Parts: sequence; C-alpha cells; structure tokens
Amino acid sequence: MRSLIRTHGTEFSLLAVIIAISTVLSFATAHFFSLGNAFDLLNISAVNIIFAVGLLVVLIAGGIDISFAVAASVVQYCTAIVLGWIGGGGWVSGLLIAGSLGVLLGCVNAFLIHRFRIISIVATISTFNIYFGLLMFFTRGVSIYNLPDWLTDRVILFEHEMPDGTWIEITLPVLVMAICVVATWMLITRTSIGRQLYAFGDNPEGARRFGINIGAMQFIAFGWLGLMAGIGGLIQAHYAQEVVPNALYGRELDVLAAVVLGGARLGGGKGSVLGCVLGVLLISITQNGLNLMGVSPFAFKMIVGAIILVAITLSNTRIERLLPFVSQKGTGR
Repeated sequence: MRSLIRTHGTEFSLLAVIIAISTVLSFATAHFFSLGNAFDLLNISAVNIIFAVGLLVVLIAGGIDISFAVAASVVQYCTAIVLGWIGGGGWVSGLLIAGSLGVLLGCVNAFLIHRFRIISIVATISTFNIYFGLLMFFTRGVSIYNLPDWLTDRVILFEHEMPDGTWIEITLPVLVMAICVVATWMLITRTSIGRQLYAFGDNPEGARRFGINIGAMQFIAFGWLGLMAGIGGLIQAHYAQEVVPNALYGRELDVLAAVVLGGARLGGGKGSVLGCVLGVLLISITQNGLNLMGVSPFAFKMIVGAIILVAITLSNTRIERLLPFVSQKGTGR
C-alpha cells in the first residue's frame, strides 16, 4: 500500500482534493450531488479529456504545444467543407478526415521544431497565430450550421429515467473519449515507443546516445496530439451541432493546466493518463459547482488557480506525511 501511494502520489492527492471539493459543493448546492449532474459532467468533459491525453504525450516527450485547440478548430471547419464536397460521408470518413488533418497540423509543428531547432513553445505560439489567422481570414468568422445529419444527430449510448422524471444519459463523446484514453495509455505504457518517449523527455541527449531517433519521437508525440485534436474537434462539432471558428479558442490553457495538475512535468519524462484525466475532472467539477452556486464566471479563473496551486502543493508533498497511518502500517508498526 505504501509503495502504491508513493508511486501514484499525485493521483491520490488529486483524488483527495476532488472528494473534498465535491463534499463541500454537495452541501453548498442541492443539485451538485446527483447522478444526472455526474453524467452531465462526464459528457461535457469528454472533449477536454481527448485534448488532454494528446497533450500528455507531448509533455512526456519534453515538448509543449499551445496550438492544438486552434488546430482542432481548423480541422472542424476543413472537415465540414470536405464532407460537403463528398456528399455528407459518415462517421468513418469523418474521423479519417479529421484525424488525418490533425496529424498533418501536428507534424507541421514537429517539422519546425526538429528541422529548425526551434523551442517547442515558440514554434507552437507561431503556428497558433498562423492557424487562427488563416482560419479567421478565410472563414471571416462565419459559422457552419448545415452539417450532415449523422454528425448532428445525438447518439445516446445509455439512458435512464430518474424517479423525478428527469433523464440521465451517456452520449457518443464519452465512448470516443474512453477509446482515446485507452489508446493513449497503451501507447505510453505498453509499447517500446512509449518507453522511448519517456526516456527522450527525461534525458534527450542520453536518449540520442542510446540510439533513440529524436526526430521520430517528436513526430510521434506531436502527431499523436494532432490526431487527438482532430478527433476532439469533430466530437465538439457533434456535441455543439455547429462549427464556430473561434469556439475552441482559449481552451488550450485550461487543458494545459489540467495536464500539469495531473502530474505531467513541463521538463518531460513524467506523466500518467490517470492523473491527466483526474486533472481535467477536477477543473470541470469546480467550474460546474461554481456555476450551480451562481458564482460570477469572472471569479472562476481565480478560484481554479488557487485550487491548482493547492493541489500541486499537495502532490509535491510526500503523501505519507499527510497519511501517517499508512506509513506506519507499511512498516509493520
């Protein structure tokens, strides 16, 4: 038990913070602690979790990308146009188009970083502005509402009527999110590529001397994030039933904060899928609770910032000090 807590200290800390905040919010508002609200949180958080697991891979590899949300917006718009050209398509063609475009935009970042030796944050700040500028220039900010029926029709995987007459449901975005989470977990924990990504992020020079292909690692990491951005963008269009050019603008910082909160190290070589998902859920739970309490949205960033600071402080403290009885049990005293 002690070794498990030591290994997953960040995840345990986040879980403790989530439980504490949920307990407080359940007393502060009557609607927070309900099955319907929990299902709504899961549906709403799906796209951010898809983005987050993609960003996690880049952070593990020692990079950083703040252009993925804008890239997802570009993919949304381009996919909608291409689907119109081919007569509507379907989920398979839509995901293939969105995923391919996302990988392409991610590889543009990897090419700039690897070929010209540009620091990843500088390169992605540049592509962030280029992507967004081109998107707004060519679309003139006009949204697309005429989407194929298969994309706008809600897909309900599970629904149940509650005693009070309300319905709870799990929709398609949750299934896609689960697949992306499992795929990312398998990539970074069950493949040699994942081990190489950790090694490269932890010590790039040592990884190079060991024979790891540095360029391949960068293209895989940023390409994977591009894939997740493309999928997430299409799922966001499905959820919103429209394509708005600037709908995802600004989401990159919330996702980055959540992933770092989940234990990913900005210097690379560290991070887990579970911590990443818990980080997103912590921020979503806090925002949801504050909205139910009627707290001004202008105060939201301040409160979330304070929660992130407390959670990261707890994760940096040896959890055995916070739970001394666990340490005593582990030593047999």
